[in-house]
Amino acid sequence: MKRLFIFTLLAFSALYVSAQESILRADLEARVDYMQEFRGPENYGPGSGFKGRYILLRVDGQISEGFSYSLRQRINKPTTDLNLFDATDWIQVKYNKGPWEIAAGKQVVAIGGYEYDTSPIDLFFCSEFWNNLPCFQFGISGAYTFADGKDKMTFQIAESPFRRGSLNTENKALLSYNLMWNGSYDWFSSICSVNMMEYMPGKYINYIALGGLFEFGDFAVQLDLTNRATSLETLGLEDFTAMGDFSWTPIDALKIFVRAIYDRNENITGDLCVSPGTDIIRAGAGIEYFPLKNKKNLLKKLKKKQKNNKKLLIKNETKLKKTEKKLHKTKKKLLQKKLEMLLL
Repeated sequence: MKRLFIFTLLAFSALYVSAQESILRADLEARVDYMQEFRGPENYGPGSGFKGRYILLRVDGQISEGFSYSLRQRINKPTTDLNLFDATDWIQVKYNKGPWEIAAGKQVVAIGGYEYDTSPIDLFFCSEFWNNLPCFQFGISGAYTFADGKDKMTFQIAESPFRRGSLNTENKALLSYNLMWNGSYDWFSSICSVNMMEYMPGKYINYIALGGLFEFGDFAVQLDLTNRATSLETLGLEDFTAMGDFSWTPIDALKIFVRAIYDRNENITGDLCVSPGTDIIRAGAGIEYFPLKNKKNLLKKLKKKQKNNKKLLIKNETKLKKTEKKLHKTKKKLLQKKLEMLLL
């Protein structure tokens, strides 16, 4: 039995290089933990004390109308001569045109679930699946947001997370094919996906990842289920990860949460994230305090406002297109009538 007590200090700063926010915005995030780790009744020294976890630099900006870019760099992560992008989480260019979106570069592999979607700086303990999945890869993606703005479908072709895996002995280029649905409703949101990951040349592992977020006033519940299978015969929850998170925000500056995670792999040898024979339960609780007034909720509200604005924009564009079609038909009818009158 392993117990962890973690005190975390998060630091955030934002720099606006230009008066126009669209040109460049830079954010710096850092996290330092004080930990006490126990294995049984004994304190485990190597896992205890102060730990510097993350220093993240994020830069976002607008290139021109419709074109934007985004970069997130881990300052405290080493790189190798073979791959100077090891410390780069993502660097991509994106083009938006109405409900359509195309992105290319190093991206987050499109896998469902709220544990997977959460920034690592905001997580205190994670599943085996999350810990062992190299989730940032080069690829290209296309997305479509539906007219009501509540649903978004993304299709992505990217490098496989297992291209450097132990089973790829020939060091061949491996790919992943990912289809993801993001839903956003009044009290329910979803991040769900179907994925085909090549783990060795010509062989694939399938993910069906389901993530749901339920919000009721100050309470929120996150539920994830990710099933992994290398054949139709192994689809029946022989290899899966489940996560449940319950949180309560009594005031803007305080969040209390309880989380439980279960990883299980009976005997699927093609799973390079959760080893065959794994049967692990993790559970914990925590309190997050935000001394800067409304900082956490302000960011959430800002993101929600941006989503709502995008939904409204898509709705208006859809209405405008319908109106233009009607006007075009009306003009056509008027011209036909004029021609008929002239002929008479």
